[in-house]
Amino acid sequence: MQDKEEERSLINVEHRLHKEGYTADFRVSEDNQLLSLKDNKSYGVTDVKIVDFYRFEGETNPDDMSILYAIECNDGTKGTISNSYGPYADQGVDAFLKQVEDLGKNLDKASK
Repeated sequence: MQDKEEERSLINVEHRLHKEGYTADFRVSEDNQLLSLKDNKSYGVTDVKIVDFYRFEGETNPDDMSILYAIECNDGTKGTISNSYGPYADQGVDAFLKQVEDLGKNLDKASK
């Protein structure tokens, strides 16, 4: 069994997700689209499902918080997007993912 603290580092979670097929890196564009950094393919809120998310807190500074989302798109593309958590969060990323959640397209683990 893997040590819980070791699993909870951002790098280790990203590595595990990558091995599970979450290989795309995403960002949210100014026009509220999820963009793949690899091929610039865009996805709207109806094209995206949040599969899981992980929160991380800095070891020395509790204000140093981040969140990593595992995302699956309707064409099968799987990847991640990260954001600061709290007052330093990117409002565009937060707004996009909130819209996905509002559509009920988050953490649908029962369909896996």
